[in-house]
Amino acid sequence: MAEPKRLPTSIATVCLSGPLPDKLEAAAAAGFDGVEIFENDLLTYDGTPAEVRSICEGLGISVTLFQPFRDFEAMPEPQRARNLDRAERKFDTMQALGAGLVLVCSNVQPAALDDPARAAADLHEMAERAARRGLRVCYEALAWGRHVNRWRQAWDIVRQADHPALGLCLDSFHTLALGDDLSALAGTVPAEKVFFLQLADAPRLSMDVLSWSRHHRLFPGQGELPVADFLRDLFAAGWRGTLSLEVFNDEFRAAPSRRIARDGLRSLLWLQEQVGEAPLPALPELSGIEFVEFAVDGAAREELGRLLGGLGFRRAGIHRSKDVELWRSGGANLVLNAEPDSAAAERFEQIGPSVCAMAFRVDDPARVVARAEALRYPVWRERIGAGERRIPAVRAPDGTLVYLVEDPARGARPIWEDDFRLLGGEAAGGGLLGIDHAAQAVAPGMIDSFVLFYRSLFGLSPDAPWELPDPYGLVRSRAFVSPDGSVRLPLNVSESTRTVTGRFVSALAGAGVHHVAFAAEDVAAVADGAAAAGAPLLDIPANYYADLGARFGLDDEALMALSRRHLLYDRDASGGEFRHAYTHAFRERFFLEVVERRGGYGGFGAANAGVRIAAQRRAARTAGPLSEGV
Repeated sequence: MAEPKRLPTSIATVCLSGPLPDKLEAAAAAGFDGVEIFENDLLTYDGTPAEVRSICEGLGISVTLFQPFRDFEAMPEPQRARNLDRAERKFDTMQALGAGLVLVCSNVQPAALDDPARAAADLHEMAERAARRGLRVCYEALAWGRHVNRWRQAWDIVRQADHPALGLCLDSFHTLALGDDLSALAGTVPAEKVFFLQLADAPRLSMDVLSWSRHHRLFPGQGELPVADFLRDLFAAGWRGTLSLEVFNDEFRAAPSRRIARDGLRSLLWLQEQVGEAPLPALPELSGIEFVEFAVDGAAREELGRLLGGLGFRRAGIHRSKDVELWRSGGANLVLNAEPDSAAAERFEQIGPSVCAMAFRVDDPARVVARAEALRYPVWRERIGAGERRIPAVRAPDGTLVYLVEDPARGARPIWEDDFRLLGGEAAGGGLLGIDHAAQAVAPGMIDSFVLFYRSLFGLSPDAPWELPDPYGLVRSRAFVSPDGSVRLPLNVSESTRTVTGRFVSALAGAGVHHVAFAAEDVAAVADGAAAAGAPLLDIPANYYADLGARFGLDDEALMALSRRHLLYDRDASGGEFRHAYTHAFRERFFLEVVERRGGYGGFGAANAGVRIAAQRRAARTAGPLSEGV
C-alpha cells in the first residue's frame, strides 16, 4: 500500500533511551523526518555539534529544534546581560548543528520579574540577535512557569515583542494539563506565528504538574488527554507544520529506542487520522474472537486436552497438513498447535506451553493488513499446504499473533472447512457460546505499546482502570473493548514479580495471554459437568460467600448454589449479574474461566479478583514448589 500523505514528523531526543547517536538512528529508522535535539543529550555526547549535524544528514533527518533555553526573560541585571551572552553561545551551537530554531521556556526562577513588557523586550532583543544569524526563536508557556503558564500569556508577550524571528511554541501537555484548550486560537494568533508544535498525551493523575510532566507523559493515543481536539483547534486556525513529540517518560527512556520510536511515529499517524488528515485504511468491524491458539508439544497437548474435556470441549478437527488440532465447545474454538515448523513451535521452545495466537473476526482481513502495514506493524504469513486458506496475522508488541478471520456470519466460508478434517459428534454437557475475553499479563515497560496497538489498529476503547489487590503487590488492570463489546481484552500489569500477574509475565518471558474466559448460557451447568469430569475448578473459601450474602442480599439457597459449584458472583449498578468460575493455572502459564452474563453486565468481576488471586496461590502451594507464587 502507498504511504499515506502526512505532515512532516519529528521527535525529541529526550523521548528515547541511549546515547545521542543511537537516538538519532532510532528516529531515522522509525521514519521520522527530523529530531529535536535536547541540550542534555548534546552535553553528554563526546563529539562536536558539527558531527551531530553530519550524522543527521547521513541518516536523512533534519534538526527541527534545539531546546530548551531556560530562565531567560524578565530577569534583573546583571543576569539579563549574562542571559543574552548565553544566548549568543547557544546560537553558535545551533549553527554548528544546523538547527534554525531554539525553544525558550517561560521563566521559573523566583527572581523573575512579573513584567510582561520587560519579558517582551528581552525576547525582542534575543530574536534580533538570532535573526542576524538567520535563526529564529519560539517561546513556550510552561505549565509551572513563574509568571507565564498559559499560551495566551505567551502570545501576548510574543505579540508585544513584535519581531519576525519570534513566534510561539504550543505544547499539548502544557495546555491540556491545566484544563485549557486552543478553541480561542483561531482569530487570535496568526498561523504563521506558531513556529513549533510539541505533542504529548498523559494519563489523568492527581499530582503536581511538574512531576506529572517530567515522568508520566505518553504518546498521543496512549493516555487520556484530548490531544486530537487540541490539534483540530490548531488546524482550524490555519496552521500546518511539523508534528513533533516531546515525551518525558521514565519507562520510555529505559526501553529499546527503536521500539519506542516506532510507537511514536504510529501515534502521529493515528493522530492525523483522528483529525481528518492523512486517513489510514478504515478500522475493522470486529465481531468476536474466533479462536485462541496454544503452542504445545505432544505431552502438553494431551494434558491440556484432559483439562478442556472437563469443561465440555471435544477434539473436533485435525489439520490437513500440520500437527494441529481443533477443540470445540459450541461457539468456542481452541487450536492446539504442535507443528514443529511453525511460529507456535518457536513460542513453545522459548517459554513452553502457552497462548501463541488469537484470531479476531473482522469484516475485511485485507483492509486490516493494509492498515497494519500503514502503521508499520509487522504482518505474518505462515506457510500453507495445497488447498488451504491463507490467514493473515499481525504481531502484537510481545510477539503474539493476532489472526484476521473473515466473519462467517457475513457469508464467508469458515476456515475450519478448508483447513481441517472435521470430526463428528457433539460437545458434552452443552456448548459454550464463545470466547468472552482474553486477558494479557504485560510487563510494565510494554503496557503503552499494547494500548497503542489495540487502539490504533483495531479501534478498541479503554474501560476505566482497576487496581487489583494481590498478597504480594498491586496489579493494575484496564480492559480494551470493541464498539459492539464482542472483543474484550483486559491488560494486567504489575511492578512486582511476586504477584500473580508478575509471575505470569516472568514465566512467559515478557508478556502473553494468561487467561482465557468462555461465555456460557448457564455457568452452573458447565460447573456441574466439570465436577463430574473431575476438572480442577478453583476452590473458593466459605468466608467469601458469607460476605457475598451481606453485600448483595442473596438468600441461603442462592449462596449454597454458588458455593458448591465454586462460582463467584458480581452485580453492577444497573442490576446486571455475573457468575464465573476459574480453573487452576496450567503449568504456570495460563488459566481458564467460564462466565455467564445477565442483564447487560459489561464488566469482568474485578471485585472478585483478590479472592481469585488468593485461591490461585493456595492451589499453587498445594501443587508444589514448581507452581509456587502463581
